[in-house]
Amino acid sequence: MHGSRREFLRAAGLVAGGALLPAPLLTGRAAAATPAPQAAAASPWDQVPAILARIVPPAFPDRTFDITAYGAVGDNTTDCTPAFAKAIAACNAAGGGTVLVPSGTYRTGKIHLLSDVRLQVNGTIRFRTDHGSYQPNVFTRYEGIECYNFSPFIYANGRTNIAISGTGTIDGNAPAGDWSSMGSGGADSDRLRQYGADDTPVDQRQFGEGHKLRPNMIGLYNCTNVLVEGVTLTNPAMWTLHPVYCVNVTVRGVTFRSTNSQGDGCDPDSCTDVHIHDCRFDTNDDCIPVKSGRDRDGRRVNRPSQNIVIENCKFSGRWGGVTIGSEASGGVRNVFAQDCQVNPADFPGRYPCKYALYVKTSFNRGGFIEGVHLRRVTGHGLERAALYVTLNYETGGSLPPAVGDITADRITVDGAAQAFALDGRSADHIRNVTISNSTFTNVTTAAPTVNYVDNLVLAGVTVNGKDISTTQPPPAARYEAENATISQGAAESDHTGFSGTGFVNTDNVAGAYVQFTVTAAAAGSRTLRIRYSNGTAVDRPMAIAVNGAAAATRSYPATANWDTWATDTLTVPLAAGSNTVRLTATTAGGCPNLDYIEVA
Repeated sequence: MHGSRREFLRAAGLVAGGALLPAPLLTGRAAAATPAPQAAAASPWDQVPAILARIVPPAFPDRTFDITAYGAVGDNTTDCTPAFAKAIAACNAAGGGTVLVPSGTYRTGKIHLLSDVRLQVNGTIRFRTDHGSYQPNVFTRYEGIECYNFSPFIYANGRTNIAISGTGTIDGNAPAGDWSSMGSGGADSDRLRQYGADDTPVDQRQFGEGHKLRPNMIGLYNCTNVLVEGVTLTNPAMWTLHPVYCVNVTVRGVTFRSTNSQGDGCDPDSCTDVHIHDCRFDTNDDCIPVKSGRDRDGRRVNRPSQNIVIENCKFSGRWGGVTIGSEASGGVRNVFAQDCQVNPADFPGRYPCKYALYVKTSFNRGGFIEGVHLRRVTGHGLERAALYVTLNYETGGSLPPAVGDITADRITVDGAAQAFALDGRSADHIRNVTISNSTFTNVTTAAPTVNYVDNLVLAGVTVNGKDISTTQPPPAARYEAENATISQGAAESDHTGFSGTGFVNTDNVAGAYVQFTVTAAAAGSRTLRIRYSNGTAVDRPMAIAVNGAAAATRSYPATANWDTWATDTLTVPLAAGSNTVRLTATTAGGCPNLDYIEVA
């Protein structure tokens, strides 16, 4: 993982009336909060290496069970349901291995996975559209409430060591049937919510045939050691990949494409230790919504989603990129998302995301959402606020959730309705929000919304070129790049917005570097801030070395254009006296343009 950063002091909270926040920025009222000064805290990101160390994908014996040996025919016509069941049973009975789906298109009904089985999809699995193929009912959780319903197209419950992998496609084929006509469940959805409110025994909550609660495409329940890798998941009836009550989950290199309503991408639901990375989302709803149960039923189950790490994903979808809720009554804690792109030019999707971060809950949810952290997230063309936290997703209720400890660092967004909107309630405030080192350009509504927020810290935040910070970073010594030692590059001044007399544009080669000589009064860890611009659509990573020793390797994403500058912040060790800080390009694109570094 990248090196940790020092968290900004939270001492500069909002006072009543927003005295520390320029008046034009306030919509509604901010709550009074003047915390006592405190020392800089460790970065919440320091938890991530330990989380990732616990997440280990399962391994499988070197045995292969080809579904064609059990009667499957890849002609897009033959019903292969019995062949899948036989191959999976044989694989499990042998002690585990791989059930192979070779080239071809295999029509099937439900697939139920067993322990120690990897479903390797090299061809196409296309699911049947008749309801009977997903009967009898199985235990599920529908929009946060437990019940018995249609089987998910691929289902597992209580299994250990399972995987779905390959280069092929899993096609829910839902638009070809009548799943879409069921909508969001109508009267059946209302009935289920009433069951949850009344504590009706779960085994009496029977739906399925004759009802309108659609099944998920992949539903994995109470499973340990789960891997979903490489495949393309398309055309689900509703949510695409839904791990529930699972531990140790890896989702990597997966492409999600959903068309129906309720078309979420990956919904970790009351799960612990989840790593989602290098995935692409083209969804008809939220891309990665983290959930933990709805209202009274979610509180009855009382299992949070926690320790979820999201990295290097591309988001295009009708609502949020990284979403928390709205079904979060069991609690959500420790969600980390970094190095993600929202509405990227090379993966536009059917819909542009409205929000990069979307935290949604309401007065009847209860539970908590604490510890949501984003960094190095880029986006463009967001239809609403880049960062949106609301406690008013639905009206009514008397059990307010606790929402707080949210950080967003090095967010770069070009094009949004608002930079951020924080929407608390008079009786239920959002607590402790820090937005730092972030740049928002082409924002159509310049003033963010801040309603009922305790301790909002804005440090190094600009909206349409205007600094809206409520607190400033620690005093720093600035070192201009044009005065540093330059290898394979030159000082230039043909773009605007730089400090000093110019900036450094390195050659487009790996190994180009800019080396600064900096002074420290005493040995110890110091904050290093690097101001840069990147007018390309490709990250330009750099290795940071201090006194010849590697300190970190950082990714420098696009900043909209070469006139838009962003700041990267990290912690580095310095010796007393003179030190060298070298920034070296690690790819053929060279370094981003470098304006200066600051040492605090």
